[in-house]
Order: sequence, then structure tokens, then C-alpha cells
Amino acid sequence: MPTAPGGWFETARFGLFVHYGLYSLAARHEWVRSREAMSQAEYDRYLERFDPDLFDARQLARAAREAGMRYAVLTAKHHDGFCLFDSSLTDYTSVRAAGRDLVAEFAEAMRAEGLRVGLYYSLLDWHHPGFPVDEHHPLRGSAGGRETADLAGYRTYMRGQIAELLTGYGDVDLLFFDFTYPGMGPEQWGATELMETVRELRPGILVNDRLGIPGDYVTPEQYQPDRPLERDGVPVPWEACHTLNGSWGYDRDNHDYKDPSQLVRMLVQSVSCGGNLILNVGPDGRGSLDHRARETLRAIAGWSARHARSVHGAGPSSFQPPANALYTQAGHRLYLHLLAWPLRHLHLPGLAGRVRYAQLLHDGSEITFHETDGARHEHNNLAPPSQPPGTLTLTLPTARPDVLLPVIELFLESAELDS
Repeated sequence: MPTAPGGWFETARFGLFVHYGLYSLAARHEWVRSREAMSQAEYDRYLERFDPDLFDARQLARAAREAGMRYAVLTAKHHDGFCLFDSSLTDYTSVRAAGRDLVAEFAEAMRAEGLRVGLYYSLLDWHHPGFPVDEHHPLRGSAGGRETADLAGYRTYMRGQIAELLTGYGDVDLLFFDFTYPGMGPEQWGATELMETVRELRPGILVNDRLGIPGDYVTPEQYQPDRPLERDGVPVPWEACHTLNGSWGYDRDNHDYKDPSQLVRMLVQSVSCGGNLILNVGPDGRGSLDHRARETLRAIAGWSARHARSVHGAGPSSFQPPANALYTQAGHRLYLHLLAWPLRHLHLPGLAGRVRYAQLLHDGSEITFHETDGARHEHNNLAPPSQPPGTLTLTLPTARPDVLLPVIELFLESAELDS
């Protein structure tokens, strides 16, 4: 698997996913049409009322940048087949429904804030007459189901739409296909030919792994890897894909939100294992983020404003962190993220003689350190016992800093140490 072109992906580390479409009006999950086996006529009640009057791409881009995100991905087309861009191949678009090319607005706004632009494109399409009525299709088992599929015609349609997206919206940095499943795989998608089209139109673009053939990065979804991901023993770029509350599209009655501190820990864990995290928001039916999503992004922004360099441009470290902690590293700077706040002393294996300065990252206040002298403990119960050779002991303030995740920045003696 190739390394990400230019290295921007590994440097960015944190991205925003945006799922928006007709399903946002239903407010019952992005799979609502399939889950409720709606006919096209039933689903079209959302098309008739689609009005993204509160969709503000510029505001969304600012919130993403302030949260520390460095790229963003929008659902140009989801499984229902509705397109948020102007397509000459279908009338089933936001342009025809509401006079808004949301992909164009999104791409312009993200670039204006310095974010890389990514587009999501579903390989499924429940609106297209050539797509087979399979186990995921809303018409499965119904009298109105189609008897035959025209996959050749559908492949041509997909290639045409991908060409529209990659030639009509400036430099698209990333393409997120979704998804391959039993019975619908690389042969059905024409994956090799589709990838050739993408590479020809945008040679430097990043493409994920969901066409069923190797891509530039892999996409674990709704779980958190606890070690670097490899293929044939070689580390590969990856991106953990997560929601705020378990739903990608707006789900009004789902209140199972993750706490911002948990999301920051997930981000750091991704970076510590050599990966990225992309965090999804699902705007409501009018295109606005609900208050929980806005509050979450603001909370993460508060942390990122003072801790960004422990994430951006950082990656795994070969040093072994102590219990309840994670390391990330950028050159000669080692970042210790404390999942639990210890009482006064924290012992760092293997770092004795290797650290020249330490500070709390959020305020730049010095942290003192020493190598523990076990002999002092034998004569004084107030002194900590000795640690294994090579251990460095930090002396921390008693009170935990009031940040989502405390970080100690350790300056190593040599820029060559495990960088």
C-alpha cells in the first residue's frame, strides 16, 4: 500500500466528516430509507421539502479549523443516490431541489480556512434504476422491486459522476468511497477502471480502501485501533472513523453522545498508533449543527488551541509510556498524555538521561524531574522507592490541570532519539 502522497495526511491527523442529505429531514439515521423499506415515492416527501437554508459552509469550516481539524469530507452522494452537487447525469440533486450546489460551497469554504478538501461517494445508489435490489435496498421483498439490474450502465454512471466531482470543484485532496460488501465487490463496481479514472484525473489524490482493492489508507469504523495497522508487516496510513452519537446522519432522538474528553483521548490514541481520526457531524434538516455538536467542537477547540503540536505532525514513539498514559512524538519532542492524573510522582521508563526539559503544554510551566534514589526511601518513608534502572521520575502538581487531557512536553536530549 503506498504512503500518502506528500505526507499531508499523516501531518494533519484530525479531520471533519459531514453527513448531510435528504435523510437529515427524516432525522432517524442516514439508513432510514432502507431501515423502513420506503418506496421512492414515500422518500420523495423529503425531496419536496429539502431547503438547506441554514447550511453555512463557512461557519462549518471555521468550527473545524478551530477544533484542530486540518481536512474535511462531505457526502457528495450517499446510499439514497441524492447528490449535493450539480450533475449532468441526474436531476436528483440539491441544485435541482433547492438551487444550491453544496459541494461547491463546501469546497470553497474549507479551502478559505486552509483545510484540505475530501468528498465521500457511496457506491450504493437506491435511486438509480440500474442498481440491483439486494439485501440493503429499500425495495427488497416488495412488489415494487426491480427484477433486473444494469450494472454496466451503473458503472458508467459512477465513472461519469466521479469525473464531474474531480474536474468541477478544484483540487480535491481525498476521495472516500463507501462501501464493498458480499455480492457487491470490485467486479461489480468496476473498481480497477474506476480507480484508473480517479488517478488519471487527480494523480495526487488520496483514495480509501472501500472499493475492495488496495487504496492509499485504511478506514476502521466505530472502533479504535490500539496498535499501528500493518499490511505484510509494513505500517499503513489509516483513519479511525467516528460519530458523535453512533449515527452519521442527523438523528434527533439519539442522545448517546461521546464526551469531548473521550473524543480527545481517541484522537491522541489514533496518533500514538500512527493513524488519524475523522469525527463526523450530521447537520439537521435545515443544514445546521445541533447544540450538542456545536458544544463538542467548541470544547475540542479549547483543547486544540493549546495542545495542537502534540497531534499535528506527531506520530508514534518507540518509548514505552507508563500506565494510563499515551505518547506521541514529533522529532525531539515527546508528548506525554495523561489519561489519569497521578499523585505527585510519575515514573517514565527508559528516559533517564534523555530529557533536558519538561513542561505542561497548556501553560508552559516547568515540570521538574530526577532519577529516584532508592536508598533515601530506606531511611525516609516520605521518599518514593527506587525504580528500575533508566527510569525518570517527574514531580507533578497535586491538582490536575483544568483541560480535557493534560499533556506534558518532554524535550529530548537529541533530535535523533527515536524520531
